[in-house]
Amino acid sequence: QVQLVESGGGLVQTGGSLRLSCAASGSIFSRLTMNWYRQAPGKQREWVARIFSNSTTYYAESVKGRFTISRDNRKNTVYLQMNSLKPEDTADYYCNGLRVIAGITLADYWGQGTQVNVSS
Repeated sequence: QVQLVESGGGLVQTGGSLRLSCAASGSIFSRLTMNWYRQAPGKQREWVARIFSNSTTYYAESVKGRFTISRDNRKNTVYLQMNSLKPEDTADYYCNGLRVIAGITLADYWGQGTQVNVSS
């Protein structure tokens, strides 16, 4: 079993930066595909960024060029560096870990979320 705990959210002005962290328990972190999702008030949860176990990354168009996902397998932690923040980035941000083998998702883990508020 893997537990994910996010931190680093807060209030920031437009154009500012925040770095979110997601610490994972357990011994399989390095083999997980890690994602960040977000959910704004009244909206559906949307995918933000992904990093595979080989550190290949992908981003939603809305954050490409502004957000960077990274991982430190020695610390069992994934990060989301958010720069040039906009009010529309305001949301609860969730960390997600997937254990995928041969295209089959064997396990799906979620954190409790951390709130990001970007003031205009």
